[in-house]
Amino acid sequence: MPLRPVQVNIKALDGPAVGRFWAEALGWHAYSPGVTTYVGPPGGLVWPDPVGVGIDVVPVPEAKTATKNRLHLDLATTSAAHQAELVARLEALGATPVDVGQGEVPWVVLADPEGNEFCVLEPREVYRDTGPIAAVVVDCADPRAMASFWGTATDWSLHEVTDDQAVLRSAEGVGPYLEFLRTPDVKSVPDRVHLDLLPYPGDDQAAEVARLRALGATDLDLGQGNVPWTCLSDPEGHEFCLLALS
Repeated sequence: MPLRPVQVNIKALDGPAVGRFWAEALGWHAYSPGVTTYVGPPGGLVWPDPVGVGIDVVPVPEAKTATKNRLHLDLATTSAAHQAELVARLEALGATPVDVGQGEVPWVVLADPEGNEFCVLEPREVYRDTGPIAAVVVDCADPRAMASFWGTATDWSLHEVTDDQAVLRSAEGVGPYLEFLRTPDVKSVPDRVHLDLLPYPGDDQAAEVARLRALGATDLDLGQGNVPWTCLSDPEGHEFCLLALS
C-alpha cells in the first residue's frame, strides 16, 4: 500500500527551542518523547496524527548554511488582519524577515530562529480548511516528474500538475497540501528540512523500500548508522525518510 506523509523533519542546533517556536507559531504543543521535539495539535501526543502532518525537530551539531532550503512551510491566514497579526506575533517569537528574491508579493517571507524560511500567506480560499499549515512546498526542476514519483509513492491525491507546479493532498481532503514548484535552484548542500513517510499497519517496510527504489529513489547515507528508519532520495535528490512502525 502507498505510504503516508506524517511529519516534516527539521534539523536544529537547539531542537527544543526551535520546537517551542513552531508550537507557538502554529498554536500547537511541543512534546519531547525522546531526543527529538515533536510539534503537533494540542490534546496530547498522538502520532501519527490521523488528520494532519506534524513537525519533528531533530538536534544536530551543524548550523544552517546561507543556502535557501528546498522545502519550506506555507502558513494559512483567514484575513488581511489575521496575516498582519500573525506576522507580528511570529517576529515577536524570534522570526526574521528574509529576502529570497520574492519581489513584490502578497505573502510575507520569514525565517525561524535558526534561519529556516517559511511563508505567511495572504488569505486564499483553497487553504480555508487546512489548519495552520497551508502547504509543504518543495523546490524542484520538474514538477511533472515529482508528481509521478510522489503520487505513486504516497496515498495522496493529485490535484493539479503543470510544467510549473504539482499539487497533492491527502485522499481524505484534510491537512496541508504538498506542492512542487519549478525553480532554477539546484541542490548544493544536504537538506535541512525533509519529509518523513510511514507505512500503514500491516505493510512491510522492506517491501516499501524496494518499491520506492523501483520508482527511482536512491539510498542515502547521512551517517545515520544502524537505525530503524531508511534514508532515501527522490529522483531529484530531495531527502526523505521511511519510518518504521513502532
